[in-house]
Amino acid sequence: MQLTGAQIVMECLLEQGVDTVFGYPGGSVLNIYDALYEYRDRINHIRTAHEQGAAHAADGYARSSGKTGVCIATSGPCATNLVTGIATAYMGSVPMVAITGNVSCGLLGLDSFQEVDITGITMPITKHNFLVKNVENLADTLRRAFRIANSGRKGPVLVDIPKDVTAKKYEYAKHEPLPLTEPKFPYPERFEQALEMIANSSRPFIYTGGGVISSDAGPELKAFADRIDAPVSSSLMCQGGFDQADSRYIGMLGMHGTKTSALAIQNCDLLIAVGTRFSDRVLCNANLFAKHCPIIQIDIDSAEFNKNIDVDLKLKGDAKRILARLNELLPQSSRPEWMDMAADWKKSYPLVQEAPSPGAVTPQEVLKTLNRLTGSDAIIVTEVGQHQMWAAQYYEFRRPRQFISSGGLGTMGFGLGAALGAQVANPDRRVINVAGDGSFHMNCNELSTLAQYNIPVIELIFNNTVLGMVRQWQKLFYDNRFSQTDLDHNTDFEMLARAFGVKAFHIAESDEIEPVLKQALALREPVLIDCRIDRDMNVLPMVPAGGSVEDPILEM
Repeated sequence: MQLTGAQIVMECLLEQGVDTVFGYPGGSVLNIYDALYEYRDRINHIRTAHEQGAAHAADGYARSSGKTGVCIATSGPCATNLVTGIATAYMGSVPMVAITGNVSCGLLGLDSFQEVDITGITMPITKHNFLVKNVENLADTLRRAFRIANSGRKGPVLVDIPKDVTAKKYEYAKHEPLPLTEPKFPYPERFEQALEMIANSSRPFIYTGGGVISSDAGPELKAFADRIDAPVSSSLMCQGGFDQADSRYIGMLGMHGTKTSALAIQNCDLLIAVGTRFSDRVLCNANLFAKHCPIIQIDIDSAEFNKNIDVDLKLKGDAKRILARLNELLPQSSRPEWMDMAADWKKSYPLVQEAPSPGAVTPQEVLKTLNRLTGSDAIIVTEVGQHQMWAAQYYEFRRPRQFISSGGLGTMGFGLGAALGAQVANPDRRVINVAGDGSFHMNCNELSTLAQYNIPVIELIFNNTVLGMVRQWQKLFYDNRFSQTDLDHNTDFEMLARAFGVKAFHIAESDEIEPVLKQALALREPVLIDCRIDRDMNVLPMVPAGGSVEDPILEM
């Protein structure tokens, strides 16, 4: 049947199972938005307050659901407003398709009104991008975009469509989604080498990254840990990839990881890394990281092998399939002394945050109360900073896709848009965005989106009137020279929320924590909680710059 390019876009989205898109209309995408009106009974559109919010919402939708997130923006500054969100998704290996409009083909390259070379701009931060100049190529290009976004190491793809292409007509025929490209499986001798290394180990230690969640490898990881009888630690991006109530779990590893995980890596005789890229936030000092033991790395992206540290055995491929194969080949092992040692460390070095004064509010008490009231089942989204680390440390994540955070790019302003997307993808779950007051100021405009669509996200702000993480570094390494980190703003967060049409509460004393959280959780509408904490509360443990991950600071 003959359809316009804009209608072809809609049909291709339906082919891919897309039910929701996030975006903002404008001149170059008017035809697409006219088609969205025609398809409004099949494709839900959420108009965010800002295009960056749309990109973050598509990201949060994807991370929390496992589906591909989709965002739409018009040309010029609207397309460039997506850039930070696309880069965030790229660093987080999140499947996302960004559709941008552009000026008509005859105006390209003439510095036309609201023209920008968005494919050139986003080339370093996308898996691939396309400029579609012919309507006959549009459907197949969109199909390729979704396939690329979801094949191998997942990531964002951008499709730029000039306005005249969306107006022209062409024959459309429905296709089934293209099969994903499967990575090659490691050679059998690689598995034989892995089995030998594990058999020769008396103290193996499993370290997991976001690839475990991306590949839905949680069940295989659990079976693998049980089979080799080993403790498990996770990166920030793998919170929930392994059930944190499991006795094997010993906390995060890295700059703000637990003392237990630091001792485990110090004492293990084999490190098995699954779906992780060994970022600098985990290694801290690559020259001091796990030098005493061999390392097995399982990863889908060969570019990550020997990039940050050298490893002894590389198993390239999908983590779920590789762990499943190892589980088939491995005999059941028992290492009670090693597991008892890890259990003793957990008892000796619990994460504890002391109140600066009687009755003062601590993030630990807030998050542990939230965890209890939600039965460890909420989706926790975060901004970037101290509050991000506190959320990872003190909420107990039991399942994958329960913790949504910008760990790679570290994007302040990510959380509220991402929480919006996560809530749309999971209407029956509670979604809480844990924010700092600095990050909140960067994206508070999306409160209007929550109110407009009655999206029941809880915005929990740890308000310490400073840029907490930067200030913590200034305290440790810059002799308390607090340059531009004391915010001292006059913003009344509760009044601001109400101006947007959002209900608001505050927590100023510890005895207010549970009643306020209960009130917020009982509502099925957007809520803001201004939670006031001391500006000198720190994130601990902490490994200083250049330090060894095996020797974190436990007190300041």
